[in-house]
Amino acid sequence: MQFKFKNPWWVVVGAVTGLFVCNGPVLAFTFGVFLKPIMADMHWDRGTASFALSFGEILGALTVPVLGVMMDRWSIRRVALPGIVVFAACLGLLGLTPHSLLIFVIFFTMASIAGEIQCPLGYTKAIAAWFDRRRGLALGIALAGVGLGGMFVPQIAQALIASIGWRGAYACLGVLTIAIAFPAVGLWIREPQPGEGEHRAAQPVHLRGLTAGEAARTGRFWLLAAAFFLVAMALLGSSAHVVPLLTDRGLSPVAATATFGLFGLATLIGRVVTGYLVDRVFAPYIAAVFWFAPIAGFALLMSGTGLLPAIGVFTIGLGLGGEVDMLAFLNSRYFGQRAFGQLYGYFFMSFALGGACGRFLGGYLFDVAGSYGPALAGAAGALVIAVGLLSRLGPYVYPVQHAIEPVLAPEPAE
Repeated sequence: MQFKFKNPWWVVVGAVTGLFVCNGPVLAFTFGVFLKPIMADMHWDRGTASFALSFGEILGALTVPVLGVMMDRWSIRRVALPGIVVFAACLGLLGLTPHSLLIFVIFFTMASIAGEIQCPLGYTKAIAAWFDRRRGLALGIALAGVGLGGMFVPQIAQALIASIGWRGAYACLGVLTIAIAFPAVGLWIREPQPGEGEHRAAQPVHLRGLTAGEAARTGRFWLLAAAFFLVAMALLGSSAHVVPLLTDRGLSPVAATATFGLFGLATLIGRVVTGYLVDRVFAPYIAAVFWFAPIAGFALLMSGTGLLPAIGVFTIGLGLGGEVDMLAFLNSRYFGQRAFGQLYGYFFMSFALGGACGRFLGGYLFDVAGSYGPALAGAAGALVIAVGLLSRLGPYVYPVQHAIEPVLAPEPAE
């Protein structure tokens, strides 16, 4: 199954479609929607349920670099298509979980590991290969698919939970994933052939850039990894507890989930805007603006009444709109295309680990303090540090290529 095309924007179409049901909207953004129903069914406190839903993501994050190597070696489609089927099956398996913490953690770990195949890795790798001059815009539009999923998938999950319970809801999300993502990847997600993409080279291009080993010996590698760990811990961790926080204040699950839909809308807007801007303005400057905004959002979420919590949710979503596409863009500009998949895997691993830690800490600190205040204060501090780390990256090492001829990569040192 493959649609023959030359226009690189078809890859963006495929990415928007597939990312609508990537592991972000399906697992991460529904975390808060499933949290209380699972707590009630399993008779767990918030910290235990947060651990059960986060532990698997930690192990899943460790597999992303391996997936990056596999995609660099065997192509995106050969890894992603069977992986989507496995992910959907693992989501269905969650519906069979007995009342056992151990078995739930095992099943959710399986779903989390399989879900990393349906993370943005393959989609961003394809777009970075097809685009150069408009890479930021293409990444921003493509990753807006995550925002679209964030708007609608939690609403779908809430409706399913209300009608058939959380177990059936996970199974239905598995069916939705394979129905949407499998044809999108099969039709549109692939690497460019000679003569395709913005380079339009007549012969295969020898990709510029560092190997993973060479990149890991640079300070920039560790600055980026640490910055995205902290951003994910702050933004994914806080967003996971928005629905429980709002229901604690008396909102119905439907109303709280609808408010959380603003998070997905803001993520969508943030992705497109940051994608447009990073092609024109130094990317760390853009990141600073979008990562400082959620600090005000945390305050509104905790102390505000009326519309103020909704505004807080929106600003947190804007901050998250400037992370995964920023990760892919900075990876390509500082380390090149030579080992993009493997390096993106390492950075996304750091990002996913941060998100898992943030979700667990949010639930744990709530049980300890009886409030989300300490967790949100820590999230604000993490964002300040992350912006400081990006400020030390320096100028791009691999800026836009204005020539269309292939550029030979330097031979690695012996």
